[in-house]
Amino acid sequence: MSTPSKSTSLQAYRLVLYRRALHPELFDVRSRRVIDHLDYEFEAWLLPGGHLMRFQHAGVCSTELITDLEEGIPDRGVVAAMPCAGEREHEEAFGDKLKYVSSVQTESLPESLYRATFDELTEFGEENKAMMHQWEDEDGGRCASILDVQRFRREIHAQAYHLSSRGGLVLRTQSIFEHVEG
Repeated sequence: MSTPSKSTSLQAYRLVLYRRALHPELFDVRSRRVIDHLDYEFEAWLLPGGHLMRFQHAGVCSTELITDLEEGIPDRGVVAAMPCAGEREHEEAFGDKLKYVSSVQTESLPESLYRATFDELTEFGEENKAMMHQWEDEDGGRCASILDVQRFRREIHAQAYHLSSRGGLVLRTQSIFEHVEG
């Protein structure tokens, strides 16, 4: 398999929702967290500039992928795919077992505001023991991916922040995975 190509353009970012699990060898996984809780299992992978979250209950699986990869992304099992630019919301029911809701917001900030936002969000990530990966881009700019997860009895709430210094890109997502009792 060839190395997936990456783009730093806001236009390349997209949310892809699957009805199945994906394999880690397709991605540059930098951090992983698994939560086994009563009736569900949740797994999160933090990627440079993106993330993947899988929620499974009663044999039904929902996977959210946020990526700027332009190729190498599976198309089998895709339920929805949409660009992340601007503001987006999406809801999806997976039969009568799972519900998924997501909100995506992006912005391009001037350099000084990007630096302040970067400092604020990385401090937030450290304080909350969120999954976090930091790196420098080719120009030496500071970049980060942060994923903060809250576990509840029947659901997972997750907030993700992906920051790229090139263009002052800040991508924020809020997602809820919920299993329906039954």
